[in-house]
Amino acid sequence: MTLPLNRLTPDFAVAPQLEPAAMAEAAAAGFRSVINNRPDGEGGPEQPSSASVAAAAAAAGLQYAHLPVAGGYQSPEEIAAFRELLTTLPGPVLAFCRSGARCTKLYVAATQG
Repeated sequence: MTLPLNRLTPDFAVAPQLEPAAMAEAAAAGFRSVINNRPDGEGGPEQPSSASVAAAAAAAGLQYAHLPVAGGYQSPEEIAAFRELLTTLPGPVLAFCRSGARCTKLYVAATQG
């Protein structure tokens, strides 16, 4: 498996939906934290649950945070929560959602001005 990631900075990357098995690869790639921005069940029953990804992340030695947000709109509160995760989680950080776009939007909004 090769992580389908897009590096926005040396310490932050985004990816589409990741499987639990990808957590070991993320750790091997040097990431120290993972943020899941996808609500459980958004993609139907085939989408891995946050709990299954969290367990795999812990087994791989990664910090894990679940901040589920809608794809079309991220509230000021969600942006603030994402900003807080960026400042408290050890980097490099890998964030994922359905396609990576909502994580990118959150990152841009959280790091502006």
